[in-house]
Amino acid sequence: MQQGRAESSSESGEQQKHMSMNLPTFIASDLEGVFIPEIWIAVAEKTGIQELRLTTREVSDYDELMKMRLRVLAEHKLKIQDVQAVIATMDPLPGAPEMIDWIRERTRLVIITDSFYDFLVPFNPKLGFPTIFAHSLTVERDGSVSGYNLRLPHGKRKAVHALRELGFRVMAFGDSYNDTAMLSEANFGALFKPPANVVADFPQFPVANDYTGLKALISEFVRIPGQ
Repeated sequence: MQQGRAESSSESGEQQKHMSMNLPTFIASDLEGVFIPEIWIAVAEKTGIQELRLTTREVSDYDELMKMRLRVLAEHKLKIQDVQAVIATMDPLPGAPEMIDWIRERTRLVIITDSFYDFLVPFNPKLGFPTIFAHSLTVERDGSVSGYNLRLPHGKRKAVHALRELGFRVMAFGDSYNDTAMLSEANFGALFKPPANVVADFPQFPVANDYTGLKALISEFVRIPGQ
């Protein structure tokens, strides 16, 4: 009797796996370090403020990182206009618009970032107007940045969870600590050009070091089962 139950359980697991493989696919991607340069590093290079070079690639606590950034902006009397002026000079990473087009020709794509809508307007046309989920800043009348507002706590992980609940098979990729929760939540997660410390802390995720490697992982994920 126990053997029969074990066989039935095994068959049920195989059926569920087959059903999952036949679900429509969705790609969830990070933004900075994947399709555009790190904005805060560009601001650091323009202003000479080295503290602003720190990103989620080095600091795993996002709230700690953002409080430091807001403190530094206030200390140096930098306004939102100063940051936006730097962003206006920036371009996507080489090959990024073509990579986005390549993905959208094959499946669905959403970019989920811990950056801010206040920063991203110049990038939208340069990237081909992809769907982007971001956060927002609290900006005072004089242009000073006094706070930040999460779209949703743990938004990357919850977005991927929601996509799976909606019946999609999801692949997620990113480069930093703040991406790893959504990578774990996805059916398949991968790191893209991550620093060595992130790879060491999350060895379970495969790594793509360029768009060619990323295309190979995506192609395998979105392939039609049995073909």
